[in-house]
Amino acid sequence: MTHAPSRGTPHIAAVPGDFAPLVLMPGDPRRARRIAETFLDDARLVTDVRGILGYTGTHRGRPMSVLASGMGIPSMSIYATELLRHYGVRRIVRVGTAGAIPASVALRDVVIASAAHTDSGVGRLPDAGISLSLTPSHQLLGAAVRAAHDPPPGSGAVHVGAVFSTDHFYLDRPAVLDALESRGTLAVEMEAAGLYAVAAAEGAQALAVLTASDHVRTGEELSAAERETCFERAVRIAAAALLADD
Repeated sequence: MTHAPSRGTPHIAAVPGDFAPLVLMPGDPRRARRIAETFLDDARLVTDVRGILGYTGTHRGRPMSVLASGMGIPSMSIYATELLRHYGVRRIVRVGTAGAIPASVALRDVVIASAAHTDSGVGRLPDAGISLSLTPSHQLLGAAVRAAHDPPPGSGAVHVGAVFSTDHFYLDRPAVLDALESRGTLAVEMEAAGLYAVAAAEGAQALAVLTASDHVRTGEELSAAERETCFERAVRIAAAALLADD
């Protein structure tokens, strides 16, 4: 196994042993801190390079870490690669927000991403002339679906299906959304495809569990404060998947 240098990697200040093999990965550093403070026991800060916060503690008695990924596929790819390649991490679950596409997905609903379409080149193998199918670990996916049963009263629905990971945050292409929706795509976001591509390349397990924070058809959206507090159910599903027996 390749280990991190004693002073960390170019983007992570932690040393070998600072990260648990199981990692929750939100995009926002503040969300990473909130997860650490409210979800992990005995959490300690292990990295804060460039304001990207990472913590390690325990959940249900098992070591677990949380690290922000930043925004977009390139940023996700950097942090996921360094975790998997240098810190002994074997499972990463992204917990983030997404824009709902069909009317069947409402604000605050959870989307478990069984595949990630993308307009990025992250899944292409130019030398081979093919594009990879970017999918999560079947084991993590199954565990997340099982964990989503019996929702708390008043909670939103949980959907399982494909998402669209785009390089374009301000996506104003109705024809593209129509084509994606007609093929069963549930939401649009910016990181899942990068995580799935890195996990495949590194021989690791990954999954994305997302909360619908806005709706690209209706224009509805949660406030910044609501986005900070509405992801608890997604985090619980994600953590249960991480803890599922190998």
